[in-house]
Amino acid sequence: MAQSKRKEQAFRTSIGGQALIEGILMRGPQRQAIVVRSPEGLVEKVEELRLVRDRYPVLGLPVLRGAVTFVDSLVKGVKALLFSADYLPEDDRAQPGKFDLWLEKTFGNEKMEKLVAALAVILSLGLTILLFFLLPTFLAGFIDPFIKSAALHNLVESAIKLLIFFGYMVLVSKQRDIQRVFQYHGAEHKTIFCYEAGLPLTVENCRIQPRHHPRCGTSFLFVVVVVSILVSSVAFSFVNWRSLWVRFAMHLLLLVPIIGVTYEFNRYVGGHDTPVTRFLSRPGLWLQNFTTNEPDDSMLEVAIRAMELVIPQDKDKAAW
Repeated sequence: MAQSKRKEQAFRTSIGGQALIEGILMRGPQRQAIVVRSPEGLVEKVEELRLVRDRYPVLGLPVLRGAVTFVDSLVKGVKALLFSADYLPEDDRAQPGKFDLWLEKTFGNEKMEKLVAALAVILSLGLTILLFFLLPTFLAGFIDPFIKSAALHNLVESAIKLLIFFGYMVLVSKQRDIQRVFQYHGAEHKTIFCYEAGLPLTVENCRIQPRHHPRCGTSFLFVVVVVSILVSSVAFSFVNWRSLWVRFAMHLLLLVPIIGVTYEFNRYVGGHDTPVTRFLSRPGLWLQNFTTNEPDDSMLEVAIRAMELVIPQDKDKAAW
């Protein structure tokens, strides 16, 4: 009982991060930091956080704040990824094509960067919706002539959705270029664990920490898929589930509440350590076997520096 109570009171931080190309984005309660290892050494970029929900308090309400946070994190993450790509060695960079040169000449370098970032965000959102929501619905439509109940249709669609999700994770993890990114992902988790343990942020202390973290984006995406399955199973019982376009429309309409509910779920699980929350977090932790790799010491140095740049003076402000 005493041990369980100590775990429940353990410090958990709201600081989170994202692996980049040879670098890490770390996001604290007041600022975010990008640290990239370039051929000339570490490159740092620190920005004060300006959240949309600070200007519009209604966007900070439960459930709604989940969708806002997701989009905000996606935008900042894409910009950070593009920033890190600028510091790749010349030999590793793709040569700009005619279209790239035309964009730069037409819009200028700064406007072109914003345009590329916007297009990347749109493509990321579109690909996510297409792969994990619309494609399973389309494929499940082929069995409609052979079934008579919405429940069976939902079961088949759910199975397809999970297969696509797991298959995507496995295929991505096998890409050689992505494996170093996943090493940085592991470095980010280890550094956060080290900070939460109250240990000095050194390579030695970070190295011994776990690389699977319950508040990881991988876990979040998995829960999004599961919540979408549960919500769809209920919602499709009240509509014409045989219509492909109705199902597409329902998935799009339910996207915001699904992400919002998932966000609240992850907040609760991430902030509590009980037998129930540990059980609920296991699938997401297992999936991190595909999205995190053991980092080397140089990667841990990058993660530590990124963490140092976002830790507030008042530790309570960084609490979960």
